[in-house]
Amino acid sequence: MLDLLKVNTKKAAEILKQSKHTTAFTGAGISVESGIPPFRGKNGLWSKYDPKILELNYFYEHPKDSWEIIKEIFYDFFGKAQPNRSHKVLAKMEKHNFLQAVITQNIDNLHQEAGSKTVYEFHGTSAKMVCTNCKRKFESEKVHLDKLPPKCIVCGGLLKPDFIFFGEGIPQNAFKKSVEEAENAEVFLLIGSTGLIEPAASIPYKAKYNDAVIIEINPERTVFTEKITDIFLQGKAGKIMLQLEKLLFEK
Repeated sequence: MLDLLKVNTKKAAEILKQSKHTTAFTGAGISVESGIPPFRGKNGLWSKYDPKILELNYFYEHPKDSWEIIKEIFYDFFGKAQPNRSHKVLAKMEKHNFLQAVITQNIDNLHQEAGSKTVYEFHGTSAKMVCTNCKRKFESEKVHLDKLPPKCIVCGGLLKPDFIFFGEGIPQNAFKKSVEEAENAEVFLLIGSTGLIEPAASIPYKAKYNDAVIIEINPERTVFTEKITDIFLQGKAGKIMLQLEKLLFEK
């Protein structure tokens, strides 16, 4: 019996070897194996927490209430997460010129921790905080969260995680660079994104419009699978990325 996944994985590896410009596009699914649940879905964070804590107006009106949950989710819980196999393989691919950039919808900083250098954080990052008053930015690990809400050490203003809340726009530079990647990539490697969150989901469509080969890794079929994917590798990201790693770096 023909092992279609094995055949398609080998085909994907050959395409990646020949590509002069490959961009990875990652969503919540890539971090699940690091213990970080997605926001949506049956066991998502929003089934346990009220998403209003990340609504910009609510945050400004109830900063202490919002920060108590933000600290619990993004710094006490997410802060313990470590990069998994998928993050590490992408970093290795970049180091050996099989990958030129990562566009991520995630805010967990795991790509950088794994060693990736060129990462465009479409939704910002929890690794930094920004003062809502003077706009200075600080490394999150240097901000004390024993007293909430945290305040800017320069002007005393309210600090906010440097990722986008409901009601905020996409970071301008990340959006610009993501569009450029979609225009220049020969191959777009989709990992762990379902294609349901806009405007991020529009980026792979731009890549397809510009003739990129779309390789998708997901446990289940998605909107991308049905509309733009050229090669669908169904399964857990870590397992499939391990197979791609072996094929890309075989002697």
